[in-house]
Amino acid sequence: MSEKADIRSMDRTELTAFFQEMGEKPFRAAQVYQWLHQKKAEDFASMTNLPGSLRQRLAETCRLDAPSIAELQVSRLDGTRKYAFLLPDGNIIESVYMKYHYGVSVCISSQVGCRMGCRFCASTLGGLVRNLTPGEMLGQIYAMERDAGERVSHVVVMGSGEPLDNLENLIRFLRLVSDEQGAAIGQRNITVSTCGLVPEMYRLAQERFQITLALSLHAPEDALRRTMMPIANRYSIREALEACDAYFAATGRRISYEYSLVQDVNDRPEQARQLAALLKGKNCHVNLIPVNPIRERDYRETKGPEVQRFKKELEKSGIHVTIRRKLGADIDSACGQLRRRIQQEKGREEAD
Repeated sequence: MSEKADIRSMDRTELTAFFQEMGEKPFRAAQVYQWLHQKKAEDFASMTNLPGSLRQRLAETCRLDAPSIAELQVSRLDGTRKYAFLLPDGNIIESVYMKYHYGVSVCISSQVGCRMGCRFCASTLGGLVRNLTPGEMLGQIYAMERDAGERVSHVVVMGSGEPLDNLENLIRFLRLVSDEQGAAIGQRNITVSTCGLVPEMYRLAQERFQITLALSLHAPEDALRRTMMPIANRYSIREALEACDAYFAATGRRISYEYSLVQDVNDRPEQARQLAALLKGKNCHVNLIPVNPIRERDYRETKGPEVQRFKKELEKSGIHVTIRRKLGADIDSACGQLRRRIQQEKGREEAD
């Protein structure tokens, strides 16, 4: 039996060709595309302006890869919602829904697990299981919109996984999610984070998307960065910054540098001055993130006065700096805390 077609991951051209191969008129493809990406249909039966025979045929030959909600946690502190989504193959991923004054922002996953091994991140603890399809990335957004009853305005691809380790699916997702005839989320409202896969950063620059690229930097010099992020053994800070410069040259989009502050590791004033020297003169933004605790690691977060001191050192060099607001702290939905928690906890219980 042949594998079912991944219809949610098809762009409009591919979907039209697919329907023509089925012997259907092109307008049917347009109808289905609208059902998938504007009305966010979860199944073919709900596509009521299609003939019943076509709906049945689509159900037999296509899959939607729609995630279902395995668990929902709502923060009592700020209303942030963390979703554990069950995928059709039984894997679990986590996504976060955050409400701001400017709209609704969601943080989605790009892989089941992660193989990058960053010491401050829970997503990598179980290793990489598999990549997510473009349809599965979209499905997280659509499921959160349905459940919360509000349209998503901003997307950050910073959940489980290294997005550029799943580059081709990421590029296809970015085209689909920003398509004006589909989900129509503006590219300038989309941020993609990377730990610094240098060749893939250059490849992404070639697409000339208007998305924000965020580099997880976390240290001002290579020796320290190698203790925090295994990717630093492959690519130096200089190489990563040169790739960021190339991205800015190709797109005109300001780079965001993510810097997780770890107490007594990378938060000293002299390290802030080193970071300022690295970035001085660049069109960039630094996002300071007091590291969020995960039980398997011994990193501790830098406290408020030291965070402010670090920030002021950067600002002396004219660097634009913000301190990331921590949302959903009571439900482990902050930066670096997303994981395949349900599956990992089940594994620990079975081991006991």
